[in-house]
Amino acid sequence: MALEKYRQKRDPAVTPEPFGGKSRNKSKLMFVIQKHDASHLHYDFRLEMEGVLKSWAVPKGPSTDPKTKRLAMMVEDHPFDYRHFEGIIPKGEYGGGTVIVWDEGTYEPIEDIKGKKAQEKHLLAQLRAGSLKFRLHGDKLNGEFALVKTHGMGENGWLLIKHKDEHASVKDITKEDKSVLSGKTIAQMEKGSTKVWKDGKEQALKAPAKKARKQKAVAEAEEMLEDAVETEQSPKHDVTALLKRAPKTKMPTGIKPMKATLVDEPFNDPDWIYEVKWDGYRAIANIDKKGVSLISRNNIPFDKYYPINEALKKWNINAVIDGEILVINDKGISDFGALQNWRSEADGNLVYYVFDILWYEGKNLMELPLRERVAILKEVLPTTDDRIRQSQVFGTRGIDFFDAAEKLGLEGIMAKKADSVYISDLRSKEWLKIKVQRRQEVVIAGFTKNEGTSKAFSALILGVYEGKKLRYVGKVGTGFSDKMQKEMMAQFKPYISDKSPFDSEIDVDKPSRFRPQRLGAKPTWLKPILIGEVNYAEVTKEGIFRQASFKGMRSDKKSRDVIMENPSDTTKVVKEMDKQKSVLKKAGLKAPKDTGRKTLLNPTDESQMRKINSHELTFNHLSKMYWPEDGITKRDMFNYYYQVADYILPYLKDRPMSLNRFPNGIHGPSFYQKDVKGKAPDWVTKTFPYTTSDGEKKEYLVGHDEATLLWMASLGCIEMNPWFSRVQAPDNPDYCVIDLDPDKNTFDQVIEAAKAVKEVLDAIKVPAYCKTSGSTGIHIYIPLAAKYSYDQSQMFAKMVVSLVHQQLPDFTSMERHIKNRKGKMYLDFLQNRPGATIACPYSLRPKQGATVSMPLHWEELKPGLKMKDFTIFNASDRLKEQGDLFKGVLGKGIDMEKALKKANTTFGTNEA
Repeated sequence: MALEKYRQKRDPAVTPEPFGGKSRNKSKLMFVIQKHDASHLHYDFRLEMEGVLKSWAVPKGPSTDPKTKRLAMMVEDHPFDYRHFEGIIPKGEYGGGTVIVWDEGTYEPIEDIKGKKAQEKHLLAQLRAGSLKFRLHGDKLNGEFALVKTHGMGENGWLLIKHKDEHASVKDITKEDKSVLSGKTIAQMEKGSTKVWKDGKEQALKAPAKKARKQKAVAEAEEMLEDAVETEQSPKHDVTALLKRAPKTKMPTGIKPMKATLVDEPFNDPDWIYEVKWDGYRAIANIDKKGVSLISRNNIPFDKYYPINEALKKWNINAVIDGEILVINDKGISDFGALQNWRSEADGNLVYYVFDILWYEGKNLMELPLRERVAILKEVLPTTDDRIRQSQVFGTRGIDFFDAAEKLGLEGIMAKKADSVYISDLRSKEWLKIKVQRRQEVVIAGFTKNEGTSKAFSALILGVYEGKKLRYVGKVGTGFSDKMQKEMMAQFKPYISDKSPFDSEIDVDKPSRFRPQRLGAKPTWLKPILIGEVNYAEVTKEGIFRQASFKGMRSDKKSRDVIMENPSDTTKVVKEMDKQKSVLKKAGLKAPKDTGRKTLLNPTDESQMRKINSHELTFNHLSKMYWPEDGITKRDMFNYYYQVADYILPYLKDRPMSLNRFPNGIHGPSFYQKDVKGKAPDWVTKTFPYTTSDGEKKEYLVGHDEATLLWMASLGCIEMNPWFSRVQAPDNPDYCVIDLDPDKNTFDQVIEAAKAVKEVLDAIKVPAYCKTSGSTGIHIYIPLAAKYSYDQSQMFAKMVVSLVHQQLPDFTSMERHIKNRKGKMYLDFLQNRPGATIACPYSLRPKQGATVSMPLHWEELKPGLKMKDFTIFNASDRLKEQGDLFKGVLGKGIDMEKALKKANTTFGTNEA
């Protein structure tokens, strides 16, 4: 950093600071530490090199404790004469505030090197290498210190560390607060605001002039960032203990980045942490000792960015991390245009900023709080390659941080709840993005070319999706060079089309309600595949961008996902979460983690009406605690069934329902209701008739659609209990069920029995699907496709469990009566009868913990599995990631005769 930068930030006409100077000491290098009370109190650490003072801002001041590492942000070089500057820098000027010389003296390298020039040469080499080691001889500081470059805080982040020697001490050296020149404290110096210490004496201070410059605003922003970074004051974490808490899993595949909600303004909240919003490509890195895959948010490999892949391959760890690929310009700011055009190292400094770790050495970290994940990431992230850096977490006020980001020309900031969990592919309200610049992804729908132009095109025609339709949002004619246009035309050619991608016709000759501005030249249409990104000044009431400027092409998502981003009201979003937290805190309960998924009901009103499938449903008493130990309300239950409706309805549709009602939650009285005749809303038209033993005509409710599901929930049906058969074939079940019902057994024994069932079925070539009961057992389903009767299904289940009982007689039983089981697990095959029901897949259960009956991969069925692994808090997110693992149950049924013959051949069952 040359003195030009120093001089750009200061005006000699209005500030008393020195602008030159030269060392006269031919044998010793000088150092100085100045205490500086500007926008934030900090210490400026300066070392003489190359005729200037190499300078670092140290927010917390130096420490003599080797265990305490102090952040030091490298700033511009200062003139040599600055070492004796004390006094007042006028307000409004860069660094405006009070300065004292806190310490000064001489220094040299730790190594035994003779001569000032040789010492300086050695120190400069260390400076360039990012590890500077030296010995101080000052009034306050003495002994060995080191300045070590760190990453994740931009280009200028260093740590100031005291070495262990005779001068090391746990004493807080900053309590020695007087100047070594004037003997004044900061407060005393501030009172003498008409004087400044200069050239070895106090001199009159010139009156400040009112002058604002952009460079000063930038400098103040840099200073704010320097003081904002969390360092040693951050909570300490025992990373080993954190990893022990995390569950063991295989390396997850197919993880998509967790997304943030766009809000309209910054805010202050101590429960949130802040990061820079990087302007690049989001990428998940899957790293193991066999190789690396760097994947976009659209599941596209980022092989193009080979330096990052090469750097990751050198790591000797197994991990899944989340970050952003960028190109850093010479100002330390990300350059999206340069990234989009990156071909090789000649095109810019490629960096992968990592901000989250999701899995590490067999441990799933996604359920740990963000602050703990950041601590683990800091501990395990290799620091040997400058191309991979940890994105720094800031613990300052969000409004100040946003102001600093705006002055520095950053895209924006991220605000994240410090205790937020990581949820794949979901847009969460616990992660918020606040943009400095108005940016929007757009679908490139076509282009125009004016007559007589030599350019490849004149303007791009832009669209965004609203549902399945592409809507016109304007055009952009600036922001691309001739070279970029030629490259873009090569991308356009395969997608040129005779047909407009817009459903509504756009008149190219005059404005219309679809296009309130003229397109100009006749458009060349493109298939709506390619995506770009634009800056804009505002969006008109017609939804058209004004003053749009092109920023670059994007290839990391699908065009169908490009919708208009409208920022939510920050105050409402944050207050909504704070209110929920406050209510539950008063009750001594914890708030459920925000999943970012859609909700049916708002978090405040006790009674709400919603239109579902064109039917009006009213939901009452929404704050009633249904699971009081877990802080889960009736409202939470409705929201859950709304979220999983698409997955649970196939197992309810056209099936008579047995309504198990818990109107006052899991600890209140409950009762079964079969008959809904005259008791259901008028729009409930699907019922199934039955006759009681007294000859009375009754009607079962039949599962149908989302409205029916939520009406059942409104009755207090915590769990959903459908028949095994549908009304189209009521005597023919769609599946055979084996219910493993433990008594005094461990759950590991239930798992062992389930595996034994699987082994029997595998041996006779019969597919099967397993799920937790959500209570204590395991349910195993065998698809029948309604080809057999209940009696045949029961007979088949009995054959299977008989074989299992033969293998596991010590802890299984086929006795129907509990007293005859003697504490053993019941291998229940009698569930296969008309009218019998069990909780269906994805049903909640009226058990503490709000467990869910969750379909599993067979590989998940192993010791250590617990019912509480699947609850109202994580079930919908698992579905989003895994999909419906149970859908095969409703598919092609088995050939029972063939299976029985195979059983006879294999086991000698004589059932065929």
